Amino acid sequence: MPDVIPNDSVGLVTPQIQHFDEPLTLRSGRVLEKYDLIYETYGELNADRSNAVLICHALSGDHHAAGYHSMDDKKPGWWETCIGPGKPIDTNRFFVVSLNNLGGCAGSTGPTSTNPETGKPYGPEFPIVAVRDWVNSQARLADVLGIDVWAAVIGGSLGGMQVLRWSIQFPERLKHAVVIASAPKLSAQNIAFNEVARQAIAKDPDFHDGWYQEKNTLPKAGLMQARMLGHLTYLSDDAMRQKFGRELREGKLNYSFAPEFQVESYLHYQGEKFSTRFDANTYMLMTKALDYFDPARDHDNDLRKCLSQAQCRFLVMSFTTDWRFAPARSEEIVNALIHADKEVSYACIESDNGHDAFLLPIPRYLDIFQAYMDGVAERSFEGATA
Repeated sequence: MPDVIPNDSVGLVTPQIQHFDEPLTLRSGRVLEKYDLIYETYGELNADRSNAVLICHALSGDHHAAGYHSMDDKKPGWWETCIGPGKPIDTNRFFVVSLNNLGGCAGSTGPTSTNPETGKPYGPEFPIVAVRDWVNSQARLADVLGIDVWAAVIGGSLGGMQVLRWSIQFPERLKHAVVIASAPKLSAQNIAFNEVARQAIAKDPDFHDGWYQEKNTLPKAGLMQARMLGHLTYLSDDAMRQKFGRELREGKLNYSFAPEFQVESYLHYQGEKFSTRFDANTYMLMTKALDYFDPARDHDNDLRKCLSQAQCRFLVMSFTTDWRFAPARSEEIVNALIHADKEVSYACIESDNGHDAFLLPIPRYLDIFQAYMDGVAERSFEGATA
């Protein structure tokens, strides 16, 4: 980390854990009798609790969205670009809550947690969770924090799906929904990508049907393959060409099957890094939650009817070279909101960075995000009329 914490960082932060004894009935019918959620907060909650913002994370995200855990951290939180003093999610104005979802592997109850019924890690017996289950648990955390209404609920990718679910499930509990690089449901192609990733993990000999912890092993090769595949879909062809081209690691062909091109080395590096920090059963769960998300299914497959329950304003943003969650998918959401007579702003942002663009400091993206969040503050708690 830098010798001096930047002025626009939230600085050093300490995660907190909230324990829940109230059983949570899941979409699958399974019940979690008790569970923990780990979360971080940035900024200060104002007197009437009207400035709270919830951050919903994507597939491999967690509660550590901004700041540093210690002076030894090499990197800040995953959304440092957007959260902090003077940034779009301005912690001088907003009280920001970011949590690790149920089923995660960063401190919330998940497959690596101890199953109270057996005294052993849940492993593959941890129940499959749906996006609505996450939203229910997030609402319970809001209750504990004394937050009746969020000024905004914000998320990108799988996080954006949680935002949509919030607007449907608890329409009276959020004033603004910010949906970034997301979709109303996965395409068949996206479901196929997820299944290939899961199969890469499941076929690893060290997976042991999900009981690798008991065997003191780790399905590292499978996780690496899953992450390498995922990473390919998060980048655009332009981004890969600009970043790597056809550059060789050693400047010459070695005529072997070892990584020779820079792009190969990059994918191996990303896969290796991911395999040491992320749990394989959690990866399986998160991708299933993505696959299952389809809120319109409960409303005759009519997205307009589904979103007609929403009471909040929306900002929807997409990126031109995002082929995993293409602009057309965001436009489905926008068109349904318009037909449902909801207030929605939409921006499709020029970017060469593919799906990962929502994590990057793209000036036009940050400007639009900032302008909208200025409006959130003014309408929610800074005295301007709606």
